[in-house]
Amino acid sequence: MPLDDIFTKAMTGARLDFEEAWLLYQEAPFHLLGRLAHNTRMRNHPEPVVTYVVDRNLNYSNICVSGCRFCAFYRAPGEDGGYLLSRAELAEKIQETLALGGTQILLQGGHHPDLPLSYYEDLLQFVKDRYPIHIHAFSPPEITHFARLEHCDVGTVIARLRAAGLDSIPGGGAEILVDAVRQRVSPNKCSSAEWLAVMEAAHRQGLRTTATMMFGHDEEPRHRLDHLFALRDLQDRTGGFTAFIPWAFQPDNTAIQRPPATAVCYLRLLALSRVVLDNFDNLQASWVTMGPRVAQLALFFGANDFGSTMIEENVVAAAGVHFRLSLAEIQRIIAAAGFRPQQRTMAYQWVGNADAQAI
Repeated sequence: MPLDDIFTKAMTGARLDFEEAWLLYQEAPFHLLGRLAHNTRMRNHPEPVVTYVVDRNLNYSNICVSGCRFCAFYRAPGEDGGYLLSRAELAEKIQETLALGGTQILLQGGHHPDLPLSYYEDLLQFVKDRYPIHIHAFSPPEITHFARLEHCDVGTVIARLRAAGLDSIPGGGAEILVDAVRQRVSPNKCSSAEWLAVMEAAHRQGLRTTATMMFGHDEEPRHRLDHLFALRDLQDRTGGFTAFIPWAFQPDNTAIQRPPATAVCYLRLLALSRVVLDNFDNLQASWVTMGPRVAQLALFFGANDFGSTMIEENVVAAAGVHFRLSLAEIQRIIAAAGFRPQQRTMAYQWVGNADAQAI
């Protein structure tokens, strides 16, 4: 199909197949692709609102046996700099989050070789017994790691974590859902099929999850479409994903040395994601990796959500990227783009009223 026909098809909201999406990604002019994505976003979300969540990333441990080549955060067992948060440290961070108006915490850590599943159950129960907060925790690679240590299936792990207080699952550890790529960058982590199976099992048990993509490392552009179509297929079956978050690999202090993705590369992929993922309601801008100016542009390339306030963030910071925004700055950036900022929960329920008028 000619590119003009594909563009016209997508503008009507019709679903694109793989080859149509590939041609659009490869050949569509930059601003035309952005226009298509923004048109799709406004058709799905006609209200002039951009949402965000107030939360904190709590990395309970950086001790990990995976040894992923793209990660600057982890420490091998026994290596200097490894840590495991105490309950007192965890409590202090959660209390501060609540005091700042936070509604959730994101709990993620390394693949610790010595912690049984009961440790994580006790961790969840400790939080839930003390604090009225949503726990968004344990990405699919962590859950597959727990299952291997426990010698059980991932469905059992998810059920036990749910019973202990788990509210939803983040989409971390997806990288690129193509095993040839994963074997090069994270050979000790779960496969693409295992990542998808965890998410499907979580959705079947009633847990909502997010989905991510880390791009710009050791993959080919076509692999990014493989990733998007794998997510779209699973969302067709379950409808359990609340949002998609693509973000660019940050190479500093890692074992993969290549220039970071440009703003244009990021925005093209974001725009394509909005068009391909026609069954995902929400796309997040990645200000943590791309900075506030590019994230503001992302609101016109398909994103309807500004992500998290990131009261604390350690993983991207370990790769040398240190963008920080206050809640007031996030609200100002959204309003300056012509939208109303609106706090939300993980499930995209609004918290209170819209925070400010567009300027």
